Amino acid sequence: MDRLDHLEHLDKQLVEELAQVARETVRDELREQTRKQRRTATLYAASGAAALYAGAALALAVGLALATGLPGWGAALITAAIMGVVAYALRGAAHPKHGHPAPPAHVIGGTAPAGPPSGLGLPYPPMPTEPPDAPDTPDTPDTPGHRA
Repeated sequence: MDRLDHLEHLDKQLVEELAQVARETVRDELREQTRKQRRTATLYAASGAAALYAGAALALAVGLALATGLPGWGAALITAAIMGVVAYALRGAAHPKHGHPAPPAHVIGGTAPAGPPSGLGLPYPPMPTEPPDAPDTPDTPDTPGHRA
């Protein structure tokens, strides 16, 4: 029995050592991944800042070009309008499928609620304009298309 007690102590020690090695390995791997992600995020931020300054320089150039033939306030107003149109077009290109839903055609008994009671925000399906056709044959288990 003494030999088994000694092996049990070694098993516990081995398990603790393996757990420590696994923790250190996972910790090192996570550090490496976050380092790469941090570098990527920094490069994206720098790219965005450079694009912002490039856009400002372009707006200034357009304004100065317009100011040669117009008063300064008119050139600034036209430049602002151009930049607003460009911003709106870029926003539309980023979200092409986000249109406004069409209102329901006709709802009996008033107007349709904004959304169903489920709270999901999906509109109700439209009401049929005419009643469904009545089947010509009785619905029996022998007829094809019978639903049990």
